[in-house]
Amino acid sequence: RLLFCLFADDTGIFQPAQSFRALMEERTGPDGSDLGARLAQLFQVLNTPDGAGGDGNAVNRRSPALDDQLAAFPYINGKLFDEALPLADFSGAMREALLDACALDWSAISPAIFGSLFQSIMDDKARRHLGAHYTSEENILKLIKPLFLDELRAEFNKVKGQRNKLFEFHKSLRQLTFFDPACGCGNFLVIAYRELRELELEVLRAALLRDQGQRNVDVHSLIGIDVDQFHGIEIEEFPAQIAQVALWLMDHQMNLRVSEEFGLYFARIPLRTSPHIVHGNALQLDWNEVLPAERCSYVLGNPPFVGKKEQSKKQKAEFAPVMKHIHGFGVLDYVTAWYVKATKYVLLARSTIRNVQNIPRCAFVSTNSITQGEQVGVLWSWLLSQGVQIHFAHRTFSWSNEAKGNAAVHCVIIGFGIDNREGKIIYEYEDVKGEPHSITASHINPYLVDFDDVLLQRRSTPICPVPPLIEGITPLDNGLLAFSSQEYSEFIALEPTSKRWFRPWLTGNNYINGESRYCLWLSDATPSDLKAMPHVLAKLAQVRNFRLNSKSSQKFAATPWLFREITIPARYLLIPKTSSERRQFFPLGYVERVVVSNSALYLSGGETYHFGILASTMHNAWVRSTGGRLKSDFRYSKDIVYNNFPWPKLDDNAASSKARAAIETAAQAVLDVRAKFQSGTPPATLADLYDPLTMPPELQKAHQKLDAAVDKAYEASGGKKSYKSDAERVAFLFGLYQQYTSLLPVAGARAKRSRAASKRGATGH
Repeated sequence: RLLFCLFADDTGIFQPAQSFRALMEERTGPDGSDLGARLAQLFQVLNTPDGAGGDGNAVNRRSPALDDQLAAFPYINGKLFDEALPLADFSGAMREALLDACALDWSAISPAIFGSLFQSIMDDKARRHLGAHYTSEENILKLIKPLFLDELRAEFNKVKGQRNKLFEFHKSLRQLTFFDPACGCGNFLVIAYRELRELELEVLRAALLRDQGQRNVDVHSLIGIDVDQFHGIEIEEFPAQIAQVALWLMDHQMNLRVSEEFGLYFARIPLRTSPHIVHGNALQLDWNEVLPAERCSYVLGNPPFVGKKEQSKKQKAEFAPVMKHIHGFGVLDYVTAWYVKATKYVLLARSTIRNVQNIPRCAFVSTNSITQGEQVGVLWSWLLSQGVQIHFAHRTFSWSNEAKGNAAVHCVIIGFGIDNREGKIIYEYEDVKGEPHSITASHINPYLVDFDDVLLQRRSTPICPVPPLIEGITPLDNGLLAFSSQEYSEFIALEPTSKRWFRPWLTGNNYINGESRYCLWLSDATPSDLKAMPHVLAKLAQVRNFRLNSKSSQKFAATPWLFREITIPARYLLIPKTSSERRQFFPLGYVERVVVSNSALYLSGGETYHFGILASTMHNAWVRSTGGRLKSDFRYSKDIVYNNFPWPKLDDNAASSKARAAIETAAQAVLDVRAKFQSGTPPATLADLYDPLTMPPELQKAHQKLDAAVDKAYEASGGKKSYKSDAERVAFLFGLYQQYTSLLPVAGARAKRSRAASKRGATGH
């Protein structure tokens, strides 16, 4: 209510200007003790018809004893001041803060900032729980322009010189309806309303200047677009109230624009229409009751960003009924429920609308995880089966907004519907924090590339004849058999005979950052070896006790000296499971006589050729598009990324041998450059070498030569000599994937093998 009054003071709603400020200054005491009562009186006045406005409340219901200063305030209506609130208590400092706010010029402040203001006062826990990430105006425009605004402006440009068609176009704008089923403080609706009013202003300008050649006209009957075209659902009451007020405030600002344009004051007071903002749970409400599907034009917004692991019990209970018909829905992010409900909503509209052009279209901002990794196969197999088509998409970009506590999130924007529209567009980002460039597409698949609807499924073996990728060792020891460098030295001093049983122990993160750790690797130790080391036996007793008290590890309690997997090659190619999104290349490489944890993967029998392919831009583009995310980091997987990757087809001929040799030579050059810097003083880590700010030019050139050799090898399979973007590379790889998998036998019932058994098949110790 105070926000409304502050805007009303500066937008001509309260006459004379600054009436509210004057009332606060002149009619309340410096200590603020009577300010709450004065506000309650004012709110009652604003909710009482004054006989003006011609809205059916012609009778003046205000007390004749009301003093002139209060009586000058207009009747507002719209139910904003309808509810009787408890009196607020103010101090002198709070009164001064309100007067400071009154001194600002609110007419130029965008109501879209309320979302970020609301986010800034939420604590981190509440923000994470709600998945609340309020959207900047820049990012809102990325969604609404391709969803509807660009199309409407193109149509306006076609008809603006034709009086009758311009009239019909203006009339059609009033028929549009907008629905945000996770509206927060209404940012999307507010910006969409502003842009629609801006377009209407251009329509009126074109029509009136054409017909009359003047601006001094009565436009009261000509302004058609109103806030009642906007609908929303918001789970929290405070932002739901803000959303409604923000739309009214934007309406006042746009009315001022109309007044300036045509030289006649225009205001909608008393308020005759209201936005339709429902305070409720969007996953439990029937959207058709909020806005009948056949009346909806566009569904849009920014549903909550809550990953599968971050969902509360309550959220899981709300999520499951919406998603239960989708096999494997437990791996999906919370936002996917909005995609499912939107699809059902659109299908309901199609059942009653004959003209396919009038079926609602949708667009959501989402975490990019729904277009990567295992979520794609689960979510999009159902969406595609319902006839969903992607109309436009912003590929991964870095989130930004005006709020404090702005989260580091990587997002996509997906515009979709069930009609196959021409002019599909992919917005590509060379820099996730930069500006996009648009690419026309014939089709957009769930990985947001211009290719057919290919969905990668989890595979237990690679689609190409390459060595298997194996998950690292799971210790099941509660950290008891792992040692830092200092702990290792201290334990050796305590138990000298244990030294021969220690091996370097690497996590994926340790490998990237060059950190040293050790573990007791006792798979070859005999009972007499173990009995000769009492301090080791003490550790093993603790491990045994931990496993006995862990349901998942009880069966391993009888052999506490063994990790779950007991073999690992002497030399292998190591691939961390996660890597920073800042890196162009996944930092993989060779290690010897090292035990790697299950935070990494390893290639048994990996040759220099395999390193070359996996270290190339071609493969890294595939990882970025098909791998999952851990927060914002890239996540490598065996079953989806590696086993589905289409390697170049190199036959047993001279040309293939030459291509393979070129890759091996270039790959070795990359390894040699890395070794040079890693053996320096101080030694460089892979984190140093692959940081985009510190990557040595020599290493960059080595990777460029490797890319050239790899791209050359793919030419025999239809690849290009050069690629403009990751999306172009991935589109080519999807085509190759289709070729390869079409030749594979149809998968039958797979024999069940325990994970441990499959890993014990690795050779060497």
